[in-house]
Amino acid sequence: MAVDTSPRSTTWTYVDGEWLTGNPPLIGPTSHAIWLGSTVFDGARWFDGIAPDLDLHCQRINRSALAMGLKPLKTAEEIEALAWEGVKKFDGKTPIYIKPMYWGEHGSSASVVAVDAESTRFALCLFEAALGGHGGVTLTVSPFRRPSPETAMTDAKAGSLYPNSGRMIVEAKKRGFDNALVRDMIGNVVETASSNVFMVKDGIICTPVANRTFLAGITRARVMGLLRREGFDVREETLSVEQFMAADEIFTTGNYSKVVSVNRLDNREFQQGPVARKALELYMDWAYGRTASEE
Repeated sequence: MAVDTSPRSTTWTYVDGEWLTGNPPLIGPTSHAIWLGSTVFDGARWFDGIAPDLDLHCQRINRSALAMGLKPLKTAEEIEALAWEGVKKFDGKTPIYIKPMYWGEHGSSASVVAVDAESTRFALCLFEAALGGHGGVTLTVSPFRRPSPETAMTDAKAGSLYPNSGRMIVEAKKRGFDNALVRDMIGNVVETASSNVFMVKDGIICTPVANRTFLAGITRARVMGLLRREGFDVREETLSVEQFMAADEIFTTGNYSKVVSVNRLDNREFQQGPVARKALELYMDWAYGRTASEE
């Protein structure tokens, strides 16, 4: 039986100058992207009439394209304008995921393994996706690691990095957890399988230092700035699993669910802490324009 390729929620995609509904067939069996993985993407959110940091996500997709060896075909401003055009195609009730993408169609003349930048294609996909995770999540330490920049294209939001994240989540779920706490190749905690991570100890907020083994996210930076402006001591440090196990509270940040408390790390239980609650409050106040802009 053929697999149903229709999207699982209302979806619109801009490609080659037109908006298409559903899941248009954009990549064929000879495409470099499907064969050799030359894909990058980014993800922003629209909800309640706002799209926090959409401009920064549109800037980052072009940086990812360059890191992959692709050629950005749109300016960040053009992508942002298209995103707002696409939002108008929805009912305005359900949150939307905004996903700009670049990929390569052909290999270079020097070697098919390397992508031909001149064959770059662009699409912008928007689909309905509810915000989630605010009941808290559970984590377990993953046996799998994040690669270093010498071994993978960690400076791009590359599709090729995500099968590793996927196996982390699958392995964690098999052991009864929602997600995984992930280390780099030398054993330092860097993030979860799908979000950035913070810990709080004695009132000090710490997050793993951006060491190029993980995507130091836009929402991460936004939350750090908002907390610092509020007077919190926020530090980027090299952190161990043992420090996370001894923390007073843990929370994650990411574009998909914004700020989420961690209820359990392996056998250690946590309550939703005051810092996580404050971080979410500050983020939403900023997003809805209830506070002065934090640049």
